[in-house]
Amino acid sequence: MPSKSLALNVFGTLPDGDAVQLITLTNEQGMTVRLIGLGASIQSVCVPDREGNFADVTAGYANLPDYLEKPQYFGATVGRVANRIAGGRFTLDGKAHSVPQNDGPNSLHGGTQGFDRVNWQLVGHDENDLSVTFRYVSPDGDQGYPGALTTTATYRLGDDNALTVEYHATTDAPTLVNLSNHAYWNLSGDGGPRDAMDHLLTIHAAQYLPVDAALIPTGERRDVVGTAFDFRAARRIGDAVRDASDAQIAHGRGYDHNWIVGDGVAAEPRDIAYLQDPHSGRTMTLSSNQPGLQFYSGNFFDASTAGKSGRLYRMGDAIALEPQQFPDTPNQPSFGSIRLDPGQTYRNIIRWQFGISNEDIS
Repeated sequence: MPSKSLALNVFGTLPDGDAVQLITLTNEQGMTVRLIGLGASIQSVCVPDREGNFADVTAGYANLPDYLEKPQYFGATVGRVANRIAGGRFTLDGKAHSVPQNDGPNSLHGGTQGFDRVNWQLVGHDENDLSVTFRYVSPDGDQGYPGALTTTATYRLGDDNALTVEYHATTDAPTLVNLSNHAYWNLSGDGGPRDAMDHLLTIHAAQYLPVDAALIPTGERRDVVGTAFDFRAARRIGDAVRDASDAQIAHGRGYDHNWIVGDGVAAEPRDIAYLQDPHSGRTMTLSSNQPGLQFYSGNFFDASTAGKSGRLYRMGDAIALEPQQFPDTPNQPSFGSIRLDPGQTYRNIIRWQFGISNEDIS
């Protein structure tokens, strides 16, 4: 049986000479996770299939230059505000703020220099606990957001093949915070012959948020019953991902929507989704304390970038499941609030539990 270990290395060096840390975690089951300081990102996750064969199940690059030159949010922490803000504008305490419009007219994942694009500092690690903590201090005015925000991301690998990240953030002035992790998953194995469209997905949600043509929620909370968005029972992702008769699928060129998985932020994580690859038998249970889940079916992969295996990423090769609060919340009061004040602590916990199903349909 493998022995658990934590190894520290350097993934590469930024143009300013700053080293990007690489941390490799291995548990007693042989599961291996590689994390890098750039974006406090998941660079690889290797887990076994039903035959005991290990494969990397998350998309990403093999080297630092690709992360810098062809950013795709692979495995990254996204913020200060994940997802979209309509028009790149919001008002806080009566003052108007503008943030970068890097997704057509909207701001996406914190702007042009969001949390995915900065090198987080490695501030702690524990070999016995298989845990690593990164920290980033976003200065007042960073990407147009008020207040200096101190954020930590603590990853932990359990011997039960569960990977957890816990985000904490504090501020010195009122601001907005909505972090998430943007890992892309293909449980068949990154770079292998199968994409993620045969995966069976379950989302524990009875409603989702419809969007307009710019992918901004309309404000409606729509029931999933009788729609392509009903994943309450396991559903093959590819069955409706190209169904242009559904205006919502046409808007996103597939799935790029937020499901309502809770009434608000919970004290502790709850199961919100289950992903299964019926060919390899690999499964993943997703848990979080967040009320929303953004499911993105990899619609804009266009074979312009190659991943770790050297194969080009194409539409549907991997999917993202991002626990978070709702998109464009600052401009839609009915969605609640993502405001953070001094003295408060923002907290987002995401847990990916990997397992095996013996039901073979290959």
